[in-house]
Amino acid sequence: MPTFGTLSTPVGVISVVSDRTAIVRVGWRAPAPADADASPDPLLAEALAQLTAYFAGALTVFDLPIDLGVQTDATRAVLTALHETVGYGKPVTYGELAERSGTAVPARGIGSIMGANPLPIIVPCHRVVAGDGLGGYSGGNPGEGLATKRWLLELEGALPTSLF
Repeated sequence: MPTFGTLSTPVGVISVVSDRTAIVRVGWRAPAPADADASPDPLLAEALAQLTAYFAGALTVFDLPIDLGVQTDATRAVLTALHETVGYGKPVTYGELAERSGTAVPARGIGSIMGANPLPIIVPCHRVVAGDGLGGYSGGNPGEGLATKRWLLELEGALPTSLF
């Protein structure tokens, strides 16, 4: 049975779902799974602790087992390349991630995969940017996707802090 927890962050309330062996979902405004178990889950507690440390600027690498769920081979390759090769504060372009993934997915397709990422923050889709700017971002509170992406990149030192 999955377990569910939430964390209040500077970019909104984040929900985390664990199946007790891996983190299977991270998202904004996500409701608890209907079959969520309320009993203690050390993995969920660790995930929430690591996310808290990340948002405090004290954690740069997540050390959690993850499960991307059912994905196409190309999507899994792209998300795995993102998770394993794109470090804290080191954004890459959509095209660079396509190349790292070893797939034939075009840059525009990489953007679609980022939007479907089941584990944002932990699998850092906010670090994937356009060649000429931030690109898009579907995380964060409604209507605040790009502001959320900018905030996360500023936290990681990848962008100068906004003046306003």
